[in-house]
Amino acid sequence: MSHKLTRREFSAGLLAAGTVAAVQRSTSGVLGANERVRLGIIGVGNRGDQLLNAFKMHDDAQITAICDVYDPYLEFCAHKIGGQPFVTKDYRRLLDRNDIDAVIIATPDHWHALQFVDACRAGKDVFVEKPLSLVVAEGRKMVEVAQETGRITQMGVQRRSSALCRKAAELVAEGAIGQVTAARCSFVRNEWPMGIGNPPDGDPPPGLDWDMFLGPAPERPYNPNRGLYMFRWFRDYSGGQLTNFGTHFLDVIQWVIGKDAPLSVMAAGGKYAVQDNREFPDTQEVLWEYPGGPLVSFTEHSASGGDLYGKPAHIEFRGTKGNLYIHFHRLEITSTPVRTMPLAARGVADRAADNRQDRSTERVIEPFEFQERVLDADHARDFLDGVKTRRPCICPVDVGHRSTVTTLLGNIAFARQKRLEWDADRERFTNDPEANKLLSYEYRAPWKLD
Repeated sequence: MSHKLTRREFSAGLLAAGTVAAVQRSTSGVLGANERVRLGIIGVGNRGDQLLNAFKMHDDAQITAICDVYDPYLEFCAHKIGGQPFVTKDYRRLLDRNDIDAVIIATPDHWHALQFVDACRAGKDVFVEKPLSLVVAEGRKMVEVAQETGRITQMGVQRRSSALCRKAAELVAEGAIGQVTAARCSFVRNEWPMGIGNPPDGDPPPGLDWDMFLGPAPERPYNPNRGLYMFRWFRDYSGGQLTNFGTHFLDVIQWVIGKDAPLSVMAAGGKYAVQDNREFPDTQEVLWEYPGGPLVSFTEHSASGGDLYGKPAHIEFRGTKGNLYIHFHRLEITSTPVRTMPLAARGVADRAADNRQDRSTERVIEPFEFQERVLDADHARDFLDGVKTRRPCICPVDVGHRSTVTTLLGNIAFARQKRLEWDADRERFTNDPEANKLLSYEYRAPWKLD
């Protein structure tokens, strides 16, 4: 293992570990078409439960082990699976087992790197939720270890496995909306006035191993808003909604425009309306510049409602011929007028023409719509097929790293309050040494990422 933390004794109320028959076959071999992929899930609350549902839809997926730091989650998940899955609060005990081919990591972001690296070195293939990492240096290490160990990997951005986003990429590549000059994505959810509240610090709930939840993160007193799902609003464990939803959206944008790293980034925003104990802004705008264009932006409005761009779209591509919008389960192309004649100077006598159609413009493409659902189960299927055939998945760790990095850069730009220039090959900022210090952080002893 990559660290040497003594195994902790768990409470007497922890579910007894079930036993599952081991198959005497190396996990590095190719599985038969009808053979089940034996899975362990690390983190079974909320997103882990959703992924459990996605994998259970496939007959060749067998959940044999589960891990979480919270007893009620373990009890619920074990009941849902049925039988006698192996149950533990220490993910390393799960990785020690030889009856597991692959693991699903759905823990808070600050745990992803350690668990991913340990899983690869234990000979397991890995499905890891987005965002890939908490900081850039972790993601780089994950890519290196995946390459060294030859494991099959997948980051949990289900839009990669959807016909909807594949169609968007094809349309843009074919020039359906012309040259893309701008792309925008947004997270809009009005949390005013309460937000996540201001609960006081206190004792963790029964059955929660708070020290294990913290892991490599700094030691903090328990607060209801720092634990379980609410960790998303605190920098020790997450990058906020920019890395939570933004990684989904930026992954699609970079896929569609065919570019996986920006040249520069800047950000602005603040806590303008919601008075709670979150550490991230309730309103922000992040802007990335890509080589040769486009300009790409992410907008978060957590203290106002409504459709940001006049349409209920998460992602928008603006082109020289028209615009492409991606909704939950639908994309549409709308035509925009293009100028076909020089713009002439206009005098006072010409102003009446403003009320008439400008004859120097015309529409050159037809509107288009395409509908297809985005399903977790499709992304799970792609991973299972990768494990069986040993072919790369649609979003392996190196692709997921680039998509995650883009969002992490936005948080660093917000912290530095300046335009930052990015060297993607070296993964360093070229105009701010202080910003480079935020590309990594020191783990709490005795945890190490070796």
